Amino acid sequence: MTTPRNPALTVDIIIEVHGSIVLIERRNPPPGWALPGGFVDYGESLEDAARREAKEETGLDVTLTEQFHAYSDPGRDPRQHTASVVFLGTADGTPAAGDDAGSLGLFTRNALPPVLAFDHSRILDDYFRYRAGEPRNQIFRF
Repeated sequence: MTTPRNPALTVDIIIEVHGSIVLIERRNPPPGWALPGGFVDYGESLEDAARREAKEETGLDVTLTEQFHAYSDPGRDPRQHTASVVFLGTADGTPAAGDDAGSLGLFTRNALPPVLAFDHSRILDDYFRYRAGEPRNQIFRF
């Protein structure tokens, strides 16, 4: 009998600050810019993991506003199969890079960095479509 393998559970947070979103430049592979986020610890809720990861990577105390969507394509993370629950949140203040972040920036739809890690270009495309008023049932077709 083989031991079952399951995807690792992660969270990502789209943090809105003064009309922009916060992205971190990853310090560790895979390279590129990414949404703040990370692995959910055993015994931790998704919401607590999202707030913790946001604080660790940006220094911001984030108010989660909604659960946006779950992304589970087996190829979304080159390191292993992960499933990510993405949250939207807001924060005041000035973000500062910490934890796994090599650097940090505030970006808009028309001024994103050229290389995004994982499937974050898809997530951000979905997010900007949603913010432009496109209905969820049009964005997330199964």
